[in-house]
Amino acid sequence: MRIVLDTNVLIAAYATEGACMRLFRHCVARHAVVTSPRLIAELEEKLLRKLKIAAPDVASAIAELQGEVEVVHPDPLPTPVSRDADDDWVIATALAGTCDCIVTGDADLLVLKAYQGITILQPRDFWEFELERVS
Repeated sequence: MRIVLDTNVLIAAYATEGACMRLFRHCVARHAVVTSPRLIAELEEKLLRKLKIAAPDVASAIAELQGEVEVVHPDPLPTPVSRDADDDWVIATALAGTCDCIVTGDADLLVLKAYQGITILQPRDFWEFELERVS
């Protein structure tokens, strides 16, 4: 499967060794995780400002991430889709990466449920989605 893990999922993964980190590691090991330069920049900014992680540690985390995921270069969506314009880049990334799903905790994306055949789901719902897809 091809998956976009939204920035909020990655932030949660880096913040603690909890469910989102397990999800991230699982997806990297068994699927193709897709991101874009815009999502990487957002992650970097949030790790620095929100989590107050030291710049060298953030640079190391970003470099490691880029070695584990596929980076695509999406075009902007032709018309707005989400209530939050920044979330349209998550959708554009999934489209450019021909992804099966977007995993997010963002209500503005979750309310859509799907877009052009790409399922949008919460991290806790990924496991069931994965089982249905591989069965």
